[in-house]
Amino acid sequence: MLKDHQRRPGSGFFFVLLIAMYAHAAGAQAPASLVRVDPVRNEPLEQTVPVLGRLVAKRAGTVAARIAGPVVQIRVQVGSRVTTDDVIAELDAETLQAAHAVASAGRGEAQARLATSKAEQVLAEQQRRRYERLKDATSKSLYEDARQGVAIAAARVEEARAGLLSAQAALRVTELNLAYAQVRAPYDGVVTERLIEVGSYVQAGQALVHLVSDRELEVEADVPFERLGGMQPGATVDVTLDDGTRHVAEVRTVIPTENPQTRTRRVRFVPRFGSTRLALAVDQSATVHVPAGAPREVLSVHKDAINKRGGADIVFVVMKETVGEREVLLAKPRQVRLGEPVGNRFEVLQGLQLGERVVVRGNERLRPDTPVRVEESAS
Repeated sequence: MLKDHQRRPGSGFFFVLLIAMYAHAAGAQAPASLVRVDPVRNEPLEQTVPVLGRLVAKRAGTVAARIAGPVVQIRVQVGSRVTTDDVIAELDAETLQAAHAVASAGRGEAQARLATSKAEQVLAEQQRRRYERLKDATSKSLYEDARQGVAIAAARVEEARAGLLSAQAALRVTELNLAYAQVRAPYDGVVTERLIEVGSYVQAGQALVHLVSDRELEVEADVPFERLGGMQPGATVDVTLDDGTRHVAEVRTVIPTENPQTRTRRVRFVPRFGSTRLALAVDQSATVHVPAGAPREVLSVHKDAINKRGGADIVFVVMKETVGEREVLLAKPRQVRLGEPVGNRFEVLQGLQLGERVVVRGNERLRPDTPVRVEESAS
């Protein structure tokens, strides 16, 4: 007879009848069946509550023109995928090319001016040295004029050198403007909106397209204040997408602002997406399974030990008994009441004790008190 705590109200009669049906088989000593067993053990159980979240892009926004000018070509459409530095649009560069030519000529002129100034500086230094050798035979004023000429020549060299730097900077500006005439993608993404057409005249800073990086997505959820205890950076949670696939995500940060109406704070998670049934999209819904409290230890049994018989959950417990003068192992049925799933195991609410061994392989052919030989499970 089973103990009272091992019975389940409403199904006890059926369980007694089940044992009676197999009584004849129990009396016959059949050859021992080879089975695999697994011990009943404690497992940490972490209960979670679902919180509705959404997928958000780490990078998204408008791509703007850096210079003013008319649009002569648009290379993308809504839905176009681009990679970093792909050309999105082109502005008219004819005026910019002319300005670049002028700036290039200005740099050449400045280089020539610097060369002339350096030559004049050399000539002035030679004149000074000549008067220095003849200063006893010439007037002092001529020698002083020669020294002053050297200083003036040196100043002109510095002036020419500054002019060259200015000309080079002006040329660099025209080069940048020519480069900016091609508006390029700042990162990989998909064009979600096109804001201009060919022929439009755009100003510097005007938005041309809206770009979303759909391959760098995070999960954002508004988590109730009382559930934030388990939301430390680095903590992992499960995330279920609306296509039914389940993934793991890591807490990146808790945004330090709270909604006073809902008492929630935004939490960002970095997901590790596996395979999905549908392509991911920004603002796609995602359910985040947030810890409801601290984990607790529960008694658990392997899922392969569970047999469904007549609506009851049955396991076979391997027990040692003395038959005649020898000890044998017998598989005895036990009705159990199960709770929450714990990985590949189930929480045991009633019917088993810690350390008992239950059959996880070969139990489908067992009858009450079937002799068994056991092979320990690796799980």
